[in-house]
Amino acid sequence: MLQRNQIDETTYHQKYFRPSCLPALNLRFQSFAFFHPYYEKKHDQIHLPTELTKTPEDTVLNYFSILREAENMLGRSCGTVGHARIPFPLAYNFLSEEYKRKLSYEDYLHSFAGIGHTSLIKLCRVPNVKHGLRFFYEMETIEGFEGKKGEYFGYYYGFIQLVHEKEGYRISEMSRIEEDFLCAPYHGWSHDAESAVEVKYGNWCKMIQKRYPTVINGYVKNIYFHGTDGAEYCLIFFSLTNGTDIEVAQFRKVGNGKWKPIRIIPEEECLNDNDL
Repeated sequence: MLQRNQIDETTYHQKYFRPSCLPALNLRFQSFAFFHPYYEKKHDQIHLPTELTKTPEDTVLNYFSILREAENMLGRSCGTVGHARIPFPLAYNFLSEEYKRKLSYEDYLHSFAGIGHTSLIKLCRVPNVKHGLRFFYEMETIEGFEGKKGEYFGYYYGFIQLVHEKEGYRISEMSRIEEDFLCAPYHGWSHDAESAVEVKYGNWCKMIQKRYPTVINGYVKNIYFHGTDGAEYCLIFFSLTNGTDIEVAQFRKVGNGKWKPIRIIPEEECLNDNDL
């Protein structure tokens, strides 16, 4: 298990207590002229141009680019902020028809309560065919709160599921989880990919015969191990801005065969009530 006293204090502080310096990815539509056709239109009066949703990547990047300067500051005012609420009705139409039946426009708008600016800083397709068109994302927001002066940075991550409808790709499901920058760094192994693998798949599930060096590419960690059953395993993690590693996919390979996606939940499959 990774302990604080095992790593350099400066490294620890930079990893867990400093915000992201990654460049924003959602920089399409720099001019306000893009929004002119949608000015003062309600969400049900807007027809989404097909060129915005030709590919899954286009759909996600265009969606976040439209929301970049959208604001719903809940009464806090410092004059006009960005494009105000004009982008929200257009962005809502990136949702699939089924998703819109589950999430009303009013609830959708409320989900941005307090947010005045959004920067998409991480986006990666999850390599797991069982989930279809699925993306991991992380975003940085500038937020304001009623009764307080000044604004604050917030960080969120989640997963976006896409489906193809007759006019392009649409968002069929989307999660958004707040990142914890204070408590997370003080709670050990569960936030560190290598330590979590040793505990969950090693100590709990007794699956690891030999673990190989971690392969790191940017914020993506691939952890490989040779299993006690003779098979090879690959676990993929994404590292968040707050230093936490999130497991996103699992693969298993037997001999010279192909990597196949699997789904193991150590907390449910390898523990009993006496272990908790």
